[in-house]
Amino acid sequence: MDEVLYYLWDPIGVATSPAARDEYQMYLPTVLTMLQDGLDASPIAVYLDGVVTDRMGLDGNSEHSKRVAELLLDWKAAIWRRQT
Repeated sequence: MDEVLYYLWDPIGVATSPAARDEYQMYLPTVLTMLQDGLDASPIAVYLDGVVTDRMGLDGNSEHSKRVAELLLDWKAAIWRRQT
């Protein structure tokens, strides 16, 4: 899941820098909890966009955050299928 945040969400553009591989890991616990709680894409996208605007001080992109949230849900579904 951190690959989705690092390579696809990547609001500060560090995905090409191996030294920054852990840049978004602090957001993983919240995202993982949201996925485990069965939330849909909307609240996950709101959280991601809030991180961008409130914590990083950047302009949000709600459409991008929604696409990333949908990818995270797809990731969750794929993992679930492999376990059953």
